[in-house]
Amino acid sequence: MASSAAPRVAARRRTRATKREYDDTCCEECGSGEFGSELLLCDHCDRGFHLFCLRPILPSVPVGSWFCHSCSSSSSKNINKTTIPRFPLVQTKIIDFFRIQRSSQSVCQDIHQKKRRRARSLALTSKKKRRLLPFTPSEDPARRLEQMASLATALTTTGADFSNDLTYIHGMAPKSANRPAYEKGGMQVLSKEDTEALNLCKTMMKKGECPPLMVVFDPLEGFTVEADKCIKDMTIITEYVGDVDYLKSRENDDGDSIMTLISAANASKSLVICPDKRSNIARFINGINNHTPEGRKKQNLKCVRFDVDGEARVLLVANRDISKGERLYYDYNAYENEYPTEHFV
Repeated sequence: MASSAAPRVAARRRTRATKREYDDTCCEECGSGEFGSELLLCDHCDRGFHLFCLRPILPSVPVGSWFCHSCSSSSSKNINKTTIPRFPLVQTKIIDFFRIQRSSQSVCQDIHQKKRRRARSLALTSKKKRRLLPFTPSEDPARRLEQMASLATALTTTGADFSNDLTYIHGMAPKSANRPAYEKGGMQVLSKEDTEALNLCKTMMKKGECPPLMVVFDPLEGFTVEADKCIKDMTIITEYVGDVDYLKSRENDDGDSIMTLISAANASKSLVICPDKRSNIARFINGINNHTPEGRKKQNLKCVRFDVDGEARVLLVANRDISKGERLYYDYNAYENEYPTEHFV
């Protein structure tokens, strides 16, 4: 990420714009003229927009012409909520779509038992590091079907298949390339207790007990995600999944949801997650930037990368209590142990 002291040079070179016009350009979203190297100029109206202020965020300057939302005539602009074909609320179709294990056995009781055991241990070791919590599914099976149908609608509309795991496709990065040891500066290791919580979330999903989230369509933000019940701080919301590929193969990719998996000291070993063909609900959770007080106020998730049993994984975790109906946002500009946006593509 460029610093405020860096020379302000517009990201797109325009033949009819002078250097003075570059210096006067400000972002239409945040009003700032800083981070000039990330200011993108509309090819129609000449207004400026930071790459990280756009929704969806742009990973890099697009190849060819680019038009802002007001000037764009792309098909995405013309998506209307009434034209989106809703996935049928039929249990058998939803079970097949998400490949749910056909079993009446529930793991909800296991969650409550684990929570009770954990509560007793925390009472004695309150000074220890806070642990991650598995999500608590909605109690009503019919409501869970509605939640899954909303996700199936979004995935179907965007042409993606459901996957709740990292996938390794021939011609992309092999699984052997996912080595947390490559991470520049090292990668934090997920503890045994937190790994159990993550595995419990995975098991619940396989049983059709999904996180209490609803995917909705917003005319400005597109598909976005809302909490369908109260969610406690430190709860695992979901894992960020998709096809794993080398960053060098995706540097000019136009995808708006590519996520860094490994930022290696050797750039040729850096990996990204590409959720355009296979993904879960993480793809539809919106990011915010932390350049404004409004952005910081919106953030209710953090994006953290962990070494999980020798494999790099990305988790979205609640960083405060989340109310029912609240939209989920994670920070594109986090630092330290959270997601490093200087590597976001």
